[in-house]
Amino acid sequence: MSSFERLSRALCVMALLAAQALLAQGPQPILQGGVVVPLYPAGSKKLNQERIDEPETLNMTNGVPGRIASIVNIHNPTIEVHTVPSNLNTGTAVIVVAGGGHRTLNVGSEGADFVPFFYNYGVNTIILRNRLRSDGYEPFVDGVSDAMQAIRAVRTRAKEWNIDPNRIGIIGFSAGAELSSSADVEYVQFDRENQDPDDPYAKVSSRPDFVGIIYPGPTPFAPNRTAPEIPADPPPAFLATAGSGDRVHAIWADEFFSAMLARGVPNLEMHVYGHGAHPGGQLPDGTRMSGGLTDRKGLPFGTWQFRMIDWMRDLGFLGAPGVETRAARDVAEFVRNPPPPPGQRNSPRPAR
Repeated sequence: MSSFERLSRALCVMALLAAQALLAQGPQPILQGGVVVPLYPAGSKKLNQERIDEPETLNMTNGVPGRIASIVNIHNPTIEVHTVPSNLNTGTAVIVVAGGGHRTLNVGSEGADFVPFFYNYGVNTIILRNRLRSDGYEPFVDGVSDAMQAIRAVRTRAKEWNIDPNRIGIIGFSAGAELSSSADVEYVQFDRENQDPDDPYAKVSSRPDFVGIIYPGPTPFAPNRTAPEIPADPPPAFLATAGSGDRVHAIWADEFFSAMLARGVPNLEMHVYGHGAHPGGQLPDGTRMSGGLTDRKGLPFGTWQFRMIDWMRDLGFLGAPGVETRAARDVAEFVRNPPPPPGQRNSPRPAR
């Protein structure tokens, strides 16, 4: 055995031992430096108390010692907080919700990879570990609850983490985008129905200040779901997906966009890329489409994250902390003067 082979084997053993140690200690950071915070208090009726002590299963990335690719067996949902230094901090935070078809949580490419990316723009990153259908949970109940509770948790502890409570967004990918799109429109109902006196976050709003919906699964406006009432103060949303190469997810994205556009929600933006596929989907050359931040072999679809940064900057989320965002002003104007349904005109305003 060569010295290189011995080193490779030693690194693999070390990674395995480290993973086993993490399992024994409970939820640990996916990325070094993260602070892991449970979403619910011990004994919460939201949790399956019979399984709460089961360790998470970490699936490691082949060929990259110590890198976690995905997680399953999540019974104690958490957020993992990664803050930026005060000299870079915009006060904006993004809760990242990974995809995985509700079978697994792809916290590597659709989670940890975004920490250094958003760091470059002064944005704090929070990785959500939500419960999965494969572990016996209902995504549109338990998963959505985890996403909404994550927003509450970050807002409650915003001062502690140097986060502006009015600059908290959420971005989801594929199955995770089902949760982020639900967070965009279901916060009024969630806050009304979740007032457990033992929950330290119960009195705090779960409304996100902005939402990212990336190659989504079925949103609340899919035909097989009962469309919710759009709230009076809906946050702005950014959507991105491949188009004809990923028709199913593009249609789900369009259903959400069209419903919100018909309501006149301000600052909606959607990018549908002509060439591309859903992560894992087969390309014409026989290879598989990658996800997350990857450049997708140089396709324009591989630049969606920079279009989202442009959108965030335009709305004021990358500006100086403590300053009201344009997004907030536009929502306030929407509340004061909601647009009429399509095909109708606003009544003339009385002369001053």
